Amino acid sequence: MWHGAIPGAGPSGSQATKDPRNLRDGPTQAKMRRDIIEWLHRTDLDVPNNILQSLTARQFGEIYQHLVLLVDPAWPFKEGARLEEQFIQPLQALRYPFVGSIDIRWLAAPAAPHSWPSLLAVLHWLVELGKARLHYMESEDPTLQEPSLVPDEFDDIHYHQALAMDYYLAAYEVFLSGQDVYPEQDKALEERYAKKDEKVVSDLNQQKERLGELMAELKQLEKSPPPIEQLKTSNGYLKHDKAKFEEVIRQLEDRKQRLIDTIAHEKAEISLAMSNLERLKHEHERLTDIVKAQNLTQEEVHRMTSEHESLTRDLEHLKAKISETNKAVTKLEVSLTRKVEDADDAVDTYNNLLSALNLFPPLPPPLPDINLTLKLNSAASNPQEMLVGSDVREEIKPALLKIAELKRNERATLENEQITVDADLDQLTADCENLESEVVEVQKMTNALSDQADDLREAVQREAVKSSEEAQRLEEELNKARTSAMANGVGVKSRLQALDIAYREQIAKAERLRDDTVRAIVKSSSEIVAFKDEVSRQLKYLHDFADAN
Repeated sequence: MWHGAIPGAGPSGSQATKDPRNLRDGPTQAKMRRDIIEWLHRTDLDVPNNILQSLTARQFGEIYQHLVLLVDPAWPFKEGARLEEQFIQPLQALRYPFVGSIDIRWLAAPAAPHSWPSLLAVLHWLVELGKARLHYMESEDPTLQEPSLVPDEFDDIHYHQALAMDYYLAAYEVFLSGQDVYPEQDKALEERYAKKDEKVVSDLNQQKERLGELMAELKQLEKSPPPIEQLKTSNGYLKHDKAKFEEVIRQLEDRKQRLIDTIAHEKAEISLAMSNLERLKHEHERLTDIVKAQNLTQEEVHRMTSEHESLTRDLEHLKAKISETNKAVTKLEVSLTRKVEDADDAVDTYNNLLSALNLFPPLPPPLPDINLTLKLNSAASNPQEMLVGSDVREEIKPALLKIAELKRNERATLENEQITVDADLDQLTADCENLESEVVEVQKMTNALSDQADDLREAVQREAVKSSEEAQRLEEELNKARTSAMANGVGVKSRLQALDIAYREQIAKAERLRDDTVRAIVKSSSEIVAFKDEVSRQLKYLHDFADAN
């Protein structure tokens, strides 16, 4: 980061750059002195506040070394060496831009008027550089490449380089101790990167689980029938239920209207009775006034009194009979009301049963085309007209008997079909058990064939090894024979040919054995695969048949 250079590699005096700062300005020097003193106190160097007013060479050397070490703590200052010998090299290494304008002879009297501005500028530049370095070191910037500053999750290349450098340093220490493997360092680095990838791996697993759920849902949607068919079926059920509810609502509205009419009729009867009672009261008052206005004799009064008493007794007797009649009528009305309510409840129960049995009109074939619903008209004067609908004895009862007979026949048919399906299922279960036993037997045979194939393969391999050894031996003998032939002439040509022929026969034999082994293995594998396919096909057929039934 600091682009350090080899000491002594900085610009020479002939390449001096003019300092653009106004170093001889009094306020500028005062500000520089304040900044230097504040920085020295901040960095724990105990110096007087006015030390820069009259600075000695030793004090200047101490301050200079302190400021350089703040920037580069590893700079190798030599103990006991003169300041003139180790003053220029740090400035060159730190790339001080005006190092060429400094004369090391100034260090003998740094507070001299001709040397102090430039040396003060050097100290101030080191202070500013130290402040910049401190700010940078405290900034926790990724370029610091400090392992302790690496977060749990990161993507910056500098964090990777920080972990790599930490690993290299730890591994190099182990290497210097004489080891060539670094398991602890490898484990620590792997754990650190595993911690970095923990959230990513967790998110990836969650996404995989979500993908699996979505794929399963997709497969389920692909296997299930089109939603339009289900919607059509549901629409048909809803339309049918709508028709039932409309019929029930219409019946309830009719019942409500009948009750309203009955209440209105009762109110009219009560109003008529009240008007008759008022009329009779007026008539009684009129007759009483007439009797009072007449001038009657004692005998007439007595006769009228007797007649009045007789009429009163007759009236009381008639009132008693009327009261008994009213009580009887009331009881009959109450009984009639109860009977009408029971009949209405029975009609409602009957209609609800029709709705539950899907017998609302129109009836599906082969049921008779008849309206089985009934309505109760309690306001009808004729009892024969109270039940509105088809004739119960002539139409509804025979139709219900016919429907019951059809339902019994359907139930009997379903029970027979159930018995047949149970028998078929038992047969299929037995067949499955037989197939399973056959599968076990065939698996045993397959295992035996596999063992035989393994034995054959081993025998072939052993034979091939022997053949290879024999061929190698023959080749060695052939080489020996060739060598002998070359040494002894062509006297052993026939022996060489014989060995060559034997060698070729061994090679051909090994090839035949290998081909036979491969063909046997391929045949066994093909038979095993065909058998497994057949078993799978039979089991799938049985599974589909069981699902369908």
